[in-house]
Amino acid sequence: MDISIVIPLLNEEESLEELNQRLHSELKKTGKEYEIIFIDDGSTDGSFEKLLRLREKHPQIRLLQFNKNFGKSAALSEGFKMARGEIVITMDADLQDDPAEIHNLIREIEGGLELVSGWKKERHDPLNKTIPSRFF
Repeated sequence: MDISIVIPLLNEEESLEELNQRLHSELKKTGKEYEIIFIDDGSTDGSFEKLLRLREKHPQIRLLQFNKNFGKSAALSEGFKMARGEIVITMDADLQDDPAEIHNLIREIEGGLELVSGWKKERHDPLNKTIPSRFF
């Protein structure tokens, strides 16, 4: 396995289809063998059911479902344990991380770097995320 994409999620049913389509589109361009690992961190909105349907069409998808919310760190930790790829990339399920950037991350790692981190210069978070974050 060349690439593992690890994606923790909580109540992201609405973004999963687009995320899945964009991920497969970008990963196929690499010509590498890949897997996409979704870790459902106790969603209550039908996210896991949507992932089950997507997995029927895409055998590269692997799933793990927590029975309650344990937090992003726990979800990532379990995703890392599941990952079989030589390169492991983490992404958020809300499309704030652009799948089109995957090739840049891979290029840097294949160029000899052991760790690559990206960040957004400008985020486009919805109000229900930006307003509470201003209090912390």
